[in-house]
Amino acid sequence: MTMATPAQCTPRSTAPQILDRCRELVHPALTAAIGRLHPWPGEMAAYALGWSEADGKPVGSPGKGVRQALTVLCAEAAGAPGETAIAGAVAVELIHTFTLLHDDIMDGDETRRQRETVWKAYGTGPAVLTGDALFALAVETLADSPNAHSGTAVRHLARALNDLVRGQAEDLLFEARPWTGPEAVRPEEYRSMADRKTGALLGCAAALGAVLAGAPSPTVDALARAGRHLGVAFQTVDDLLGIWGDPEATGKPVHNDLRRMKKTYPVIAALAAKGPATRSLTALLTSPHPLDDAALRHAAVLIEEAGGRSAALAEARRHVGIVLGCLDSVRLSPDAAEDIRTLLPFLVDRRM
Repeated sequence: MTMATPAQCTPRSTAPQILDRCRELVHPALTAAIGRLHPWPGEMAAYALGWSEADGKPVGSPGKGVRQALTVLCAEAAGAPGETAIAGAVAVELIHTFTLLHDDIMDGDETRRQRETVWKAYGTGPAVLTGDALFALAVETLADSPNAHSGTAVRHLARALNDLVRGQAEDLLFEARPWTGPEAVRPEEYRSMADRKTGALLGCAAALGAVLAGAPSPTVDALARAGRHLGVAFQTVDDLLGIWGDPEATGKPVHNDLRRMKKTYPVIAALAAKGPATRSLTALLTSPHPLDDAALRHAAVLIEEAGGRSAALAEARRHVGIVLGCLDSVRLSPDAAEDIRTLLPFLVDRRM
């Protein structure tokens, strides 16, 4: 898929270079934080972060670090050095990893990044324990920061966590709702869920950078809104990848979300359309028989024919446009704002 790229001059850095720079800045503090954990959950945390294998053997395949990068870049956009926001960047990376650990358990996902999830490699109880440890460590890291604005930052994190839990609850409850009829999940309900489940932490990541930089409230609010809308775009693209994603890129089986009958945006949009493809899709999804691989492939074709794929792409593009508007609404450091804009296509134009 192809997303619209913001019109600008050739960026001073590529998106991977920007992410690498931010990871290198945050990594020593993140490593030190993990080192404060009990060795057993510490080992599992290192595995979850992509630093080691289940046997403890070191590897070099960490994730992108999108949230920690957003915190660093928003501090820089607010006119402060990225180092100002390292505690916030560590906190959001720990919270993100905690949510992945618990999400994989709730969803029953056995693979992530082309290897076993933590609960599959170590067991459900140990994975829950590690997630809890990361949650506590994130709050402690931010609360103990010597930054004068750490108290305000902790309050932002607490509100984001409450929103995140609400969004995850809504997502789980959606699975029990029917595909059609008055109780079916509506697009606006999906947006509310995604704003909380994914947008809350990205919005918090952006806000923490600005807060720890001592930015005025209008700047904090604008960057927080940008992060939340980026989260909805990110979640919508994740939904596309869950149906049509390349397993080599996603690290998960093809048609994974369809197999689990998740209420994702492409399916919701396809079922809200009219025409023969929608009718066939409705019949397939409401069949009492489980969908085998052939039926899953057919469902993916029907979703695309009914317009679900194009509708999800349009939804992601719309939120990216709002992100750009938020960035333009306040005065930001030009170089850091350019770096944020450079990241946008990279984050939402992922491999299908």
